[in-house]
Amino acid sequence: MGHLSRFMDHHYRHFNAAAMMDAAKAYRAHIAAGRQLLVSLAGAMSTAELGLSLAEMIRQDKVHAISCTGANLEEDLYNLVAHDHYERVPNYRNLSDAEEQALLDRHLNRVTDTCIPEEEAIRRIEDAIVALWQRAGEAGEARFPHEYFFELIRSGVLEEHYQIDPKDSWLAAAAEKNLPMVVPGWEDSTTGNIFAARVITG
Repeated sequence: MGHLSRFMDHHYRHFNAAAMMDAAKAYRAHIAAGRQLLVSLAGAMSTAELGLSLAEMIRQDKVHAISCTGANLEEDLYNLVAHDHYERVPNYRNLSDAEEQALLDRHLNRVTDTCIPEEEAIRRIEDAIVALWQRAGEAGEARFPHEYFFELIRSGVLEEHYQIDPKDSWLAAAAEKNLPMVVPGWEDSTTGNIFAARVITG
């Protein structure tokens, strides 16, 4: 048992802390028995940089499939290519309408206390992924949303823009492992809306 496990085992004894320990021990036993785990991601977990822990779990074969929203799918890639341009807004609960408008005018898309920069994140990947969609369309190929993201990462076309170590990207780890993924709610994402807009405009 490592230092953190010993600390938790000693201190996390009651209430939600104890329930978390029960879950952690059950998970460890589940994996030790050769069983598999599907992780479901909702909320802004990629923007919260869940990749810092999830990526290594994927690489160590402790996660075997992921179900996530379209937003979580794209936001891990946004973080990979635009991390240094993100802005944190600690007082987000108290923003005035004028302050919200000022963020919008700067093309900063606020997710709770974190702003995703439109130009450096969304627009940076747009041309690359649209090119993949167009090639697939011309070839009569149909793919799942995550397969395009995997191809973007594997192609290396965005590597010059990486602003974090890709070892901290859960999407990069999933692409390495060709992890099975389910992405319900693709329309939940900015990229999904870009796709729909491109279909409408031709």
